[in-house]
Parts: sequence; C-alpha cells; structure tokens
Amino acid sequence: MDIKPFMTSHDKIEMEKQVRDFNLQLNPARQAQQNLGRDDFLKILIQQLKYQDPTAPMQDKEFIAQMAQFSTLEQMTGMAQDFSKLTAMLSGSEASSSLGKNIELVEGEHTVQGMVQAVSRGESPQVLVNGTFYNWDQVIRVYAD
Repeated sequence: MDIKPFMTSHDKIEMEKQVRDFNLQLNPARQAQQNLGRDDFLKILIQQLKYQDPTAPMQDKEFIAQMAQFSTLEQMTGMAQDFSKLTAMLSGSEASSSLGKNIELVEGEHTVQGMVQAVSRGESPQVLVNGTFYNWDQVIRVYAD
C-alpha cells in the first residue's frame, strides 16, 4: 500500500463530502449559516485582538477600519428594523382607512366582496368582512362610497 503525502482535488472533494455527511448525522437540525451577524463580527474582532502578535500589533488604521465596519453594520441593522416598523405602521394605517368601505379580496381561488366592519392593527393587519377576518394583504380593491 502506497501512502501519498498529499490529496488530489478529487480526494479532497470526497473527504469534504464525507465530513459534511457525518456532521449531518450527528446533528441533522444544524444548517450552515451563510451570513455573519454583528455578534460574529465582534467575536472575530475580540479573537483577533486576543491572539495578535505582540511584536507586530494591529495597526491603528486597521482597527479603526474594522470599528467603522462594525458601526456601519449596527446602523444598517437599526435601519432595517425601523423600515419593518414603518411598513407595519403604513399597512395598519391603510387598513384602518378602509373601515366602512366596500372592498374586494382574494381567498384562495375565490373572490370575496363586502364592507369592512372592523380592522385589527399590528404587524399584519386584518379586516373584518362578512363576519370573517382576512389579512390586509389579501385585499385587491377598495371602493369609494
């Protein structure tokens, strides 16, 4: 038997497949995460500072650039949350303005028409039409009185 000190690309692909299959057997619910979040960014930064070479510490410019990236990530996360709140608020306002008006909505393959008798607010507003609550995103037309 001849033992090779290196792996061919085919051997490497086969080995990675076996490792991936084995890991899935150990924990089938675990999914690979494709995106790094702010916690991951902080962990990497802390590890980088913890294990940096004392004879060649991280340059100030590099550290400032990484902190700027983290700050940008935080701001973008905050903006995404604010946009979600704004979207929910606009949907709730739009649904509330339909109170007392006739609407048309789609329920599966059927179209339902009727007057909006009540509106529930929240992240996904609902309208009460003909005694049944429907999600606001099912509404396709609002008629003026």
